[in-house]
Amino acid sequence: MKTILLAEDDPFIIDIYATQFKRQGFSVDVAGDGQMALEKARSNYPDVLVLDIMLPKMDGWEVLKHLRSDAKTKNIKVVVISNLNQRDYADKIANFGVIKYFLKISTTPEEIVHTIKEILR
Repeated sequence: MKTILLAEDDPFIIDIYATQFKRQGFSVDVAGDGQMALEKARSNYPDVLVLDIMLPKMDGWEVLKHLRSDAKTKNIKVVVISNLNQRDYADKIANFGVIKYFLKISTTPEEIVHTIKEILR
Protein backbone atom coordinates (compact mmCIF):
# COMPACT_ATOMS: atom_id res chain seq x y z
CA MET A 1 0.00 0.00 0.00
CA LYS A 2 1.33 3.41 -0.98
CA THR A 3 1.65 6.00 1.77
CA ILE A 4 0.79 9.67 1.56
CA LEU A 5 1.99 12.15 4.15
CA LEU A 6 -0.49 15.02 4.26
CA ALA A 7 1.05 18.16 5.78
CA GLU A 8 -1.90 20.44 6.46
CA ASP A 9 -3.09 22.42 9.48
CA ASP A 10 -6.78 22.86 8.60
CA PRO A 11 -8.83 20.00 10.15
CA PHE A 12 -11.59 20.37 7.53
CA ILE A 13 -9.14 20.01 4.64
CA ILE A 14 -7.36 17.14 6.40
CA ASP A 15 -10.68 15.29 6.71
CA ILE A 16 -11.63 15.83 3.07
CA TYR A 17 -8.28 14.83 1.60
CA ALA A 18 -7.56 11.95 3.99
CA THR A 19 -11.00 10.48 3.23
CA GLN A 20 -10.41 10.73 -0.52
CA PHE A 21 -6.94 9.19 -0.32
CA LYS A 22 -8.15 6.32 1.87
CA ARG A 23 -11.06 5.59 -0.50
CA GLN A 24 -8.49 5.11 -3.24
CA GLY A 25 -6.52 2.61 -1.16
CA PHE A 26 -3.74 4.84 0.12
CA SER A 27 -2.38 4.78 3.65
CA VAL A 28 -2.51 8.33 5.01
CA ASP A 29 -0.34 9.92 7.67
CA VAL A 30 -1.05 13.50 8.77
CA ALA A 31 1.25 16.23 10.03
CA GLY A 32 -0.40 19.37 11.43
CA ASP A 33 2.69 21.58 11.22
CA GLY A 34 5.92 21.86 9.26
CA GLN A 35 8.18 20.48 11.98
CA MET A 36 6.02 17.37 12.32
CA ALA A 37 5.94 16.96 8.52
CA LEU A 38 9.72 17.03 8.38
CA GLU A 39 10.06 14.52 11.23
CA LYS A 40 7.50 12.13 9.72
CA ALA A 41 9.04 12.39 6.25
CA ARG A 42 12.46 11.56 7.68
CA SER A 43 11.25 8.62 9.75
CA ASN A 44 8.56 7.13 7.49
CA TYR A 45 9.69 8.08 3.97
CA PRO A 46 6.24 8.45 2.35
CA ASP A 47 5.62 7.68 -1.32
CA VAL A 48 4.24 11.21 -1.75
CA LEU A 49 4.23 14.26 0.49
CA VAL A 50 1.18 16.49 -0.05
CA LEU A 51 2.40 19.75 1.42
CA ASP A 52 0.67 22.99 2.32
CA ILE A 53 2.98 26.02 2.27
CA MET A 54 1.39 28.01 5.10
CA LEU A 55 2.03 25.79 8.12
CA PRO A 56 2.71 26.53 11.80
CA LYS A 57 6.22 26.14 13.27
CA MET A 58 7.91 25.78 9.86
CA ASP A 59 6.47 26.74 6.47
CA GLY A 60 6.40 24.37 3.53
CA TRP A 61 9.37 26.00 1.78
CA GLU A 62 11.51 25.42 4.87
CA VAL A 63 10.33 21.79 5.03
CA LEU A 64 11.36 21.36 1.39
CA LYS A 65 14.72 23.00 2.00
CA HIS A 66 15.48 20.47 4.76
CA LEU A 67 14.14 17.50 2.79
CA ARG A 68 16.13 18.33 -0.32
CA SER A 69 19.37 18.84 1.62
CA ASP A 70 19.17 15.37 3.21
CA ALA A 71 20.35 12.39 1.10
CA LYS A 72 17.70 10.14 2.67
CA THR A 73 14.74 12.40 1.84
CA LYS A 74 15.88 14.40 -1.19
CA ASN A 75 13.93 12.22 -3.64
CA ILE A 76 10.56 12.20 -1.87
CA LYS A 77 7.87 13.13 -4.38
CA VAL A 78 6.15 16.39 -3.38
CA VAL A 79 2.82 17.84 -4.44
CA VAL A 80 1.97 21.27 -3.04
CA ILE A 81 -1.57 22.39 -2.16
CA SER A 82 -1.75 26.03 -1.21
CA ASN A 83 -3.76 29.22 -1.40
CA LEU A 84 -0.62 31.12 -2.46
CA ASN A 85 -0.36 31.97 -6.16
CA GLN A 86 2.18 29.67 -7.75
CA ARG A 87 3.43 32.35 -10.18
CA ASP A 88 4.94 34.14 -7.20
CA TYR A 89 6.96 31.03 -6.31
CA ALA A 90 7.98 29.61 -9.69
CA ASP A 91 11.69 29.59 -8.77
CA LYS A 92 11.11 27.74 -5.50
CA ILE A 93 8.77 25.24 -7.17
CA ALA A 94 11.45 24.42 -9.75
CA ASN A 95 14.41 24.49 -7.35
CA PHE A 96 12.73 22.19 -4.81
CA GLY A 97 11.51 19.70 -7.43
CA VAL A 98 7.80 20.10 -6.73
CA ILE A 99 6.00 17.76 -9.10
CA LYS A 100 2.69 19.61 -9.10
CA TYR A 101 1.38 22.78 -7.46
CA PHE A 102 -2.36 23.06 -6.81
CA LEU A 103 -4.25 26.16 -5.79
CA LYS A 104 -6.68 24.93 -3.12
CA ILE A 105 -9.55 27.19 -4.07
CA SER A 106 -9.61 26.03 -7.71
CA THR A 107 -8.83 22.32 -7.31
CA THR A 108 -11.04 19.46 -6.19
CA PRO A 109 -9.80 16.66 -3.95
CA GLU A 110 -10.60 14.27 -6.81
CA GLU A 111 -8.18 16.12 -9.10
CA ILE A 112 -5.43 15.83 -6.52
CA VAL A 113 -6.11 12.13 -5.95
CA HIS A 114 -5.99 11.56 -9.73
CA THR A 115 -2.64 13.35 -9.95
CA ILE A 116 -1.21 11.34 -7.03
CA LYS A 117 -2.29 8.10 -8.72
CA GLU A 118 -0.58 9.21 -11.94
CA ILE A 119 2.62 10.11 -10.09
CA LEU A 120 2.74 6.71 -8.43
CA ARG A 121 2.19 4.67 -11.61
